[in-house]
Amino acid sequence: MNYLTEKALRLTPYVSGIQPNEPGWIKLNTNENPYPPSPKVAEVLSAADINALRLYPDSDSTMLCKAIAERYNVKPENIFCGNGSDEVLALAYQAFFSGKCDIFTPDISYGFYPVWAQMYDVATKVLPLCDDLSIDVSQYKNGNGVILANPNAPTGLALTLDHIELIVKNNPNGVVIIDEAYIDFAGAEVKSAVPLISKYENLLVVQTFSKSYSLAGLRVGFAVGSKVLIDGLQRLKNTFNSYPLGALEQKAATAAICDIEHWEKTRQATIKTRDNTIAELRAMGYNVPSSHTNFIFIRTNRAGELYEYLLANKILARYWNKPKLCDYLRVSIGTDKEMEAFIGCVKRF
Repeated sequence: MNYLTEKALRLTPYVSGIQPNEPGWIKLNTNENPYPPSPKVAEVLSAADINALRLYPDSDSTMLCKAIAERYNVKPENIFCGNGSDEVLALAYQAFFSGKCDIFTPDISYGFYPVWAQMYDVATKVLPLCDDLSIDVSQYKNGNGVILANPNAPTGLALTLDHIELIVKNNPNGVVIIDEAYIDFAGAEVKSAVPLISKYENLLVVQTFSKSYSLAGLRVGFAVGSKVLIDGLQRLKNTFNSYPLGALEQKAATAAICDIEHWEKTRQATIKTRDNTIAELRAMGYNVPSSHTNFIFIRTNRAGELYEYLLANKILARYWNKPKLCDYLRVSIGTDKEMEAFIGCVKRF
């Protein structure tokens, strides 16, 4: 007997990248940071009072919110923390989009967006990317909300801050959510939309500790927005899970965001390796758009074959056998040694 509801049966779950359980793999399929977290994270976890784990954590992540607020020059009341940016985004869908229509989103973007739309009865209006995979800003007008990743995934392309502000201006009747999971790898020409929250009450910017802070295993994400939006997220959180972040997660993330030197060092190392990898692939004749993320998007009419060849050589990449994506392979940036192995394998292919 099937006990699932009709709605549960209709859902198309998000499919995450392969997580190998055996050694020897080069894992370039889930956009993880190839470098370890800040040493200050290790200090915090080593000094943790295990006895304190019998107590519930701070439900509002006060210490972490304060640290994030100081980093981004906003008030703690403008910060909301959750169990990874996925939970933050899911709560935002429920709080601001549930039951609504004409929520604008790109046709190629983060694969969880359509899943949440199904789950929370959101009638999205899917807008096609341009032929060069960029977002056509002129299409995003007069909606009841907007959700897009900047930089976008899996394309790696980004909109300027002026373009983001134009989208917010053109959609005053709904919440505009900018998912900035990869913004720290974008470079100087692409800036975070966080400074715009003081001008626009309907703007919510979501970021994560999984990428540039190397804390994917802890699951910490946050949103920055006006007090009215943050209060809305708090309302949803407290009807779903009052304690989304454990005490160790809060302390570790606080240590990570305060260690700017380590963050900058590893961020720049990833950017350098990314740009070198793109240059090598282009020299081999591959079409690789410039990337503002910690991954690259390779275009080739043999993408499926290349994926299988890499897999056979214990190198994991990401391939979607779908319209518009079947000629592309997404490859996360690893260490220099890992990327050298990747390039060598591509040459043999």
